[in-house]
Amino acid sequence: MAFDFPKQFRFADSHEYASLEGEVVRIGISEFAVDQLGDIVFVDLPEVGTSLNRGSAFGSVESVKAVEEMFLPISGEVLERNELVLSNPEELQNDPHGKGWLLVLRPSDKSEIDELMDSEAYGAKIAAI
Repeated sequence: MAFDFPKQFRFADSHEYASLEGEVVRIGISEFAVDQLGDIVFVDLPEVGTSLNRGSAFGSVESVKAVEEMFLPISGEVLERNELVLSNPEELQNDPHGKGWLLVLRPSDKSEIDELMDSEAYGAKIAAI
């Protein structure tokens, strides 16, 4: 399967993405990660107002295959969580880079985004798997 990774996204080794949108960052998991999970049945996300550090677990995705933790690609405070995905986990599966986003953060340090892979580097990593 060919995957499309949006050029404006930056990716962590653990397959989460960060997309800088003005003063906030939208967080999700890559199309590749969603494909590997299979049918998603449950998503758990932190409450609005929670402050989290880069690399810390921020929730989990449960599929018919496994339960996987998700790790924050940058530090920040949760401003919004995707209630649509919480109530309809298939939205994450259907559109992980669009309607299936997970969190909006106020970043503690926007420069952390620069330490993540660009879409080309991430695509090369996935191609090597």
